[in-house]
Amino acid sequence: MAKRRKKQKLPLVYAPLGFLLSWAGGALGALAFRRTWRALRGEEDAPDALDRDRGWGEVLLAAALQGAVFAVVRSAVDRTGATAIERSTGAWPTTRRGGRDRVSPPPAGPDAA
Repeated sequence: MAKRRKKQKLPLVYAPLGFLLSWAGGALGALAFRRTWRALRGEEDAPDALDRDRGWGEVLLAAALQGAVFAVVRSAVDRTGATAIERSTGAWPTTRRGGRDRVSPPPAGPDAA
């Protein structure tokens, strides 16, 4: 019974840690993207969508690369934190299946709008 109670409370305990890990992952992702862009293009700043002097291809390349780098860093940081929690407590920190970005199915039944 105590183990079941522990598994139910672990997601609540993990929430603040998960927030801190996400924040750190964002900071690491920004740093990784800046370094990647500098290595690829030799420029300090990547183009922004509203940068008039840059073309569509360059702007979209920068956006795609930034998204990929952020996703990889975010997943690596989150997975490392979850694995560390599991090693220290013996339980995975969330009860959800399907990932963070999973969209819930719409409600079923005659009263569903």
